[in-house]
Amino acid sequence: MNYYLRSKIFLFALLGVTAFSCTSDDQIQYEQYVIYGGDLYIQHCSNCHGVNGEGLRDLYPPLKGSDYLANRVKIICAIQNGLKGEIVVNGKKYNQVMPKNNQLYSLDHAQIATYIYDKWGDESTKKLVTVEEVEKANCNY
Repeated sequence: MNYYLRSKIFLFALLGVTAFSCTSDDQIQYEQYVIYGGDLYIQHCSNCHGVNGEGLRDLYPPLKGSDYLANRVKIICAIQNGLKGEIVVNGKKYNQVMPKNNQLYSLDHAQIATYIYDKWGDESTKKLVTVEEVEKANCNY
């Protein structure tokens, strides 16, 4: 059974369980973003950053254990617009182009960012990245 189908089955099971539980609407939305964001991450990000967020040697930075995750706006902008030029992650320099993906929308960006923070962020960053947050991010730096 492929990853996409398993995640959809999991989502429907999760929705069924939460329909009869005390889970808040916010928690349900968060879980949905994590599931869909995981699918999008696998499709669009894992080739360079790795399925487990470990990066690719000296070419692409890790997300797992990354100090770069401390700045949500930078993460959102990188997902939205890609990156060009040198960045420093955990004291190490990286200078590969991260292309912009014109097929993704603000909702997709929010879901990917939510997944990244859920998977590799610390407890203070494990929260929903909203579409509004994505659309208000000042990416002109």
